[in-house]
Amino acid sequence: QGFPFFFDLLSLASSFASLHQRKNNNSSSTRKMSNASLTIPTQCSALKKGGHVLIKGKPCKIVDMSTSKTGKHGSAKVHLVGIDIFTGKKCEEISPSTANMDVPEVKRSEYQVINVGDDGTLEVLLQDGSTKGDLNVPEGELGEKIRTLFDEGKDVLITVIAAMEQEMIKEVKEGKE
Repeated sequence: QGFPFFFDLLSLASSFASLHQRKNNNSSSTRKMSNASLTIPTQCSALKKGGHVLIKGKPCKIVDMSTSKTGKHGSAKVHLVGIDIFTGKKCEEISPSTANMDVPEVKRSEYQVINVGDDGTLEVLLQDGSTKGDLNVPEGELGEKIRTLFDEGKDVLITVIAAMEQEMIKEVKEGKE
């Protein structure tokens, strides 16, 4: 008599555990998946000058890095100085050398401009032959250079940097014909 009751409890506990696991996985899977594709957790001591890291949620290029010695009651600290890749602003952070920091996936792509819209949008040719039309002509010198080269009928190549679901035109040059 004792065994069927025990197996019923075991079965109930197993069902509850799998339901709880599914519930937790469903609620956090979208967050983890989107975050996983944008950043890679990396131990602070493995970061290098010239690499990229998230500082205060901003993708930054590391321009300076120093490590303090371990103290009497703690671990070594790493002082990171980075430049935001989109705004150019200086960011700093101090973190234990054993802590993980998020490293953003930064992609550089070169596109050929095939149209400059009156509303300031750019249509560019992708590597696979398809087009993309969600970039805007930047203000300032880069934007003027794009418009001038395009109006003169020259091939315009732009370099776009992308990270953390943001894109920015970093460079403009005349293509070779």
